[in-house]
Amino acid sequence: MTSGYFTSVDDVSARLAATGYLASPAVATTVFLADRLGKPLLVEGPAGVGKTELAKAVAEVAGATLVRLQCYEGVDESRALYEWNHAKQLLRITAGRDESWDETRTDIFSEEFLLPRPLLTAIRGSDPKVLLIDETDKADVEVEGLLLEVLSDFQVTVPELGTISATRRPFTVLTSNASRELSEALRRRCLFLHIGFPEEALERRIVRLKVPGLDEALAQAVVRVVGALRAMDLRKVPSVAETIDWARTLLALGAGTLDEQVVRDTLGVVLKHQEDVLKAAAKLDLDAV
Repeated sequence: MTSGYFTSVDDVSARLAATGYLASPAVATTVFLADRLGKPLLVEGPAGVGKTELAKAVAEVAGATLVRLQCYEGVDESRALYEWNHAKQLLRITAGRDESWDETRTDIFSEEFLLPRPLLTAIRGSDPKVLLIDETDKADVEVEGLLLEVLSDFQVTVPELGTISATRRPFTVLTSNASRELSEALRRRCLFLHIGFPEEALERRIVRLKVPGLDEALAQAVVRVVGALRAMDLRKVPSVAETIDWARTLLALGAGTLDEQVVRDTLGVVLKHQEDVLKAAAKLDLDAV
């Protein structure tokens, strides 16, 4: 059973916007198709462009529980799928010393002693869920094998209990910053969406939505300067998240314009490396922006 949260592409756009997430036509279309087809959605793009926020917005719109698997180097089956409550099992074994091993084993490898992790949690129960597998590219290659059964059939096999299948498929979002190439087997199971930096008009709308007290002219100036910074050869170009932080900073400072002094004093909000700050301070021409 698929989720069926949206009725059309326009419905996606309108309902996500109501949560504060302004989706481009490409994003809205792909989210609608992922929902309608019951396919996982693989979202790639630079950090800070709204990949994780998209999953959160879908969960809010759907009234669904967000189940998040945060990937990192070393994440394994016990962190992603499930593990057994060994302490509780040991207590049960100790309490049943007069029982045969077969009787004890049947008991300790039951639901009561199972600790579900995000992937198993997401497919159990009939309540709506959004499964977010965040920063998939940071996990080891071996972890992708754990994902394949879940993303193909939305089921998990626990050898002691059998196969647990979803009665209601979660809306599934995998995010990646493309720090390593994901396997073709994983990609085949997903619809693909690349979220890059938004066009100037959309980013300006995002800034005005997230920082409602900001003057329109100042919002336009912030977006244009950030666009100029992105065109530079920087170690880490500013994302949409940094644009919003910068806008909030200017509002907090009561800045009416984005002049050279204000830019110099606040570049550390939007750039995160000293060499980038120095390069931007030397090359940025506000008159040309």
